[in-house]
Amino acid sequence: MTTAVDRFRTAVKTRDLSALEDLFTEDIRLYSPVKFTPFEGRPMVLGLFGVLLRTFEDFRYVGEFAGTAQTSVDGAEAPAAVLLFRTTVNGKEIHGIDMVHLAEDGRIKEFTVMVRPQSAVHALGEAVLAGLVADGLVPTE
Repeated sequence: MTTAVDRFRTAVKTRDLSALEDLFTEDIRLYSPVKFTPFEGRPMVLGLFGVLLRTFEDFRYVGEFAGTAQTSVDGAEAPAAVLLFRTTVNGKEIHGIDMVHLAEDGRIKEFTVMVRPQSAVHALGEAVLAGLVADGLVPTE
């Protein structure tokens, strides 16, 4: 059986932004390592993924763990997966995880990204902010 997590991994691998749209709930929240407050709502999260798919070099998932976890929004226990990844941004190698929580209908309702090392977090933050500004998703600061 193909899950939303499987379809998500395929969409990221093929850089298919349109395939991601059906996988996200309307009120999805994405917690980023470079921003304190989450990105909220499908349009904003899709915009962010557009930037990420352009920014990441040689992005690949290298492992997966599945189970359940409490979500940040309502504390409900939900099916969840942790996806381990490797990528490069502006010459900095990044090791990270995507923590994915699923809604009752099987779509992705919460997404948390954690990356290391700190120098990579900084490089990622600069690249993503530039992309978000360029796409008109956030104002110039």
